[in-house]
Amino acid sequence: MQILCVFSPGPRQMIEAPLQLEKGACVADAVQSLKSHPKLQAHLQALELALHQKRCHGIWGRTVHSAETLKDGDRLEIYRPLLVDPKFARKQRFKGQGKGRTGLFARRRVGSVAGY
Repeated sequence: MQILCVFSPGPRQMIEAPLQLEKGACVADAVQSLKSHPKLQAHLQALELALHQKRCHGIWGRTVHSAETLKDGDRLEIYRPLLVDPKFARKQRFKGQGKGRTGLFARRRVGSVAGY
């Protein structure tokens, strides 16, 4: 059974590792064989960090448990932990852009209340 494993050790970096597994293999089996893959030896510490989080892997963008069985042609994704809360990062970007130049506030009618 052939699957593709995708891992991003850092921003704008992506490693694709094709794996050959036995039929009926689960996600945990794929992760174990991934640790010995030659493409990931340089990023083994980042992989271990990613695997220690709660929801660390998915199949085609859907989070799954370690006991989930894989099918031929699946794309196993290993997710790394978030460094910044996405809501907080968005607020910080909005503060930097200013209220008057972007989004809902870009075009205002003359005489209207700010934000509408």
